[in-house]
Amino acid sequence: MKEQKLSPSAEARNLKDIESVSGNLYLSTVIIAKRANQISQQMKDELSNKLSEFASDHDNLEEVHENREQIEISALYEKMPKATLVSTQEFLNGKVYYRLPDNESQG
Repeated sequence: MKEQKLSPSAEARNLKDIESVSGNLYLSTVIIAKRANQISQQMKDELSNKLSEFASDHDNLEEVHENREQIEISALYEKMPKATLVSTQEFLNGKVYYRLPDNESQG
């Protein structure tokens, strides 16, 4: 995942700003949540791939404590902004594509 220039801490948002993007606060919230799930899964997959390089069939206690690279990678991911913060920022900046199902075909 590319480096985000976003504060890792939460901040208050104006609900009217979030609502104004899609015209419906509930819809906006659902879109942000679904995008956050995508980002979270992507980050989890990337972290798992990076940490799998360090996996071995036989772990002894010394190897576990001395693997600084693995600790640094984990610490880097812990410092990254949470997926909900990233998805909210993307949504407000118009970087999230979404489409609504055609209501006429449902009924």
